[in-house]
Amino acid sequence: MTSKNQSKIRLSELPVGHKAIIREFEESSAMALDRDDIHIKLMEMGCVPGETVTVVKIAPLGDPISIAVAGYNLSLRRSEAQFIWVEEVVEKIRISY
Repeated sequence: MTSKNQSKIRLSELPVGHKAIIREFEESSAMALDRDDIHIKLMEMGCVPGETVTVVKIAPLGDPISIAVAGYNLSLRRSEAQFIWVEEVVEKIRISY
Protein backbone atom coordinates (compact mmCIF):
# COMPACT_ATOMS: atom_id res chain seq x y z
CA MET A 1 0.00 0.00 0.00
CA THR A 2 1.25 3.51 -0.79
CA SER A 3 0.45 6.63 1.24
CA LYS A 4 1.03 10.15 -0.02
CA ASN A 5 1.90 13.30 1.90
CA GLN A 6 1.76 16.66 0.11
CA SER A 7 3.15 20.12 0.92
CA LYS A 8 3.02 23.29 -1.20
CA ILE A 9 6.38 24.83 -2.23
CA ARG A 10 7.93 26.66 -5.17
CA LEU A 11 9.29 24.49 -7.98
CA SER A 12 12.65 26.25 -7.55
CA GLU A 13 12.88 24.76 -4.02
CA LEU A 14 12.13 21.15 -4.99
CA PRO A 15 15.19 18.88 -4.50
CA VAL A 16 16.64 16.63 -7.22
CA GLY A 17 14.70 13.41 -7.65
CA HIS A 18 11.54 14.71 -5.99
CA LYS A 19 8.17 14.66 -7.70
CA ALA A 20 5.39 17.26 -7.45
CA ILE A 21 2.14 18.35 -9.05
CA ILE A 22 1.88 21.86 -10.49
CA ARG A 23 -0.89 23.73 -8.66
CA GLU A 24 -0.67 27.41 -9.69
CA PHE A 25 1.48 30.29 -10.87
CA GLU A 26 2.66 33.17 -8.69
CA GLU A 27 0.02 35.91 -8.62
CA SER A 28 2.03 38.82 -7.26
CA SER A 29 5.44 39.78 -8.50
CA ALA A 30 7.81 42.70 -8.70
CA MET A 31 7.97 41.95 -12.44
CA ALA A 32 4.22 42.39 -12.96
CA LEU A 33 4.60 43.43 -16.62
CA ASP A 34 6.60 40.31 -17.53
CA ARG A 35 4.60 37.94 -15.33
CA ASP A 36 1.91 37.14 -17.92
CA ASP A 37 4.55 36.51 -20.60
CA ILE A 38 6.37 34.10 -18.29
CA HIS A 39 3.13 32.25 -17.44
CA ILE A 40 2.27 31.83 -21.13
CA LYS A 41 5.81 30.65 -21.94
CA LEU A 42 5.72 28.08 -19.12
CA MET A 43 2.29 26.77 -20.13
CA GLU A 44 3.39 26.43 -23.77
CA MET A 45 6.27 24.24 -22.55
CA GLY A 46 3.90 21.89 -20.71
CA CYS A 47 3.99 23.43 -17.23
CA VAL A 48 0.25 23.53 -16.63
CA PRO A 49 -1.70 23.08 -13.39
CA GLY A 50 -2.28 19.38 -12.65
CA GLU A 51 0.83 18.22 -14.52
CA THR A 52 3.39 16.11 -12.64
CA VAL A 53 7.01 17.34 -12.64
CA THR A 54 10.21 15.76 -11.38
CA VAL A 55 13.47 17.63 -10.78
CA VAL A 56 16.06 15.71 -12.78
CA LYS A 57 19.19 17.81 -12.31
CA ILE A 58 20.39 21.15 -10.94
CA ALA A 59 23.45 22.85 -12.46
CA PRO A 60 26.51 23.13 -10.18
CA LEU A 61 25.88 26.81 -9.45
CA GLY A 62 22.13 26.22 -8.98
CA ASP A 63 20.92 27.62 -12.29
CA PRO A 64 19.36 26.29 -14.54
CA ILE A 65 17.36 23.32 -13.28
CA SER A 66 16.27 20.41 -15.45
CA ILE A 67 12.79 18.99 -14.93
CA ALA A 68 10.82 16.15 -16.48
CA VAL A 69 7.35 17.36 -17.48
CA ALA A 70 4.79 16.27 -20.09
CA GLY A 71 7.00 13.41 -21.31
CA TYR A 72 10.22 15.35 -21.93
CA ASN A 73 13.05 17.14 -20.11
CA LEU A 74 12.95 20.92 -19.85
CA SER A 75 15.54 23.35 -18.51
CA LEU A 76 14.27 26.37 -16.60
CA ARG A 77 16.01 29.30 -15.01
CA ARG A 78 15.57 29.28 -11.26
CA SER A 79 13.86 32.69 -11.62
CA GLU A 80 11.26 31.07 -13.90
CA ALA A 81 10.76 28.06 -11.62
CA GLN A 82 10.06 30.35 -8.65
CA PHE A 83 6.78 31.42 -10.33
CA ILE A 84 5.43 27.86 -10.14
CA TRP A 85 3.78 26.57 -6.94
CA VAL A 86 3.71 22.80 -6.62
CA GLU A 87 2.53 20.19 -4.13
CA GLU A 88 5.32 17.77 -3.41
CA VAL A 89 4.32 14.13 -3.59
CA VAL A 90 6.20 11.96 -1.12
CA GLU A 91 5.48 8.29 -1.51
CA LYS A 92 6.08 5.95 1.39
CA ILE A 93 5.91 2.27 0.72
CA ARG A 94 4.33 0.19 3.42
CA ILE A 95 5.55 -3.37 3.59
CA SER A 96 3.49 -5.95 5.39
CA TYR A 97 4.80 -9.39 6.29
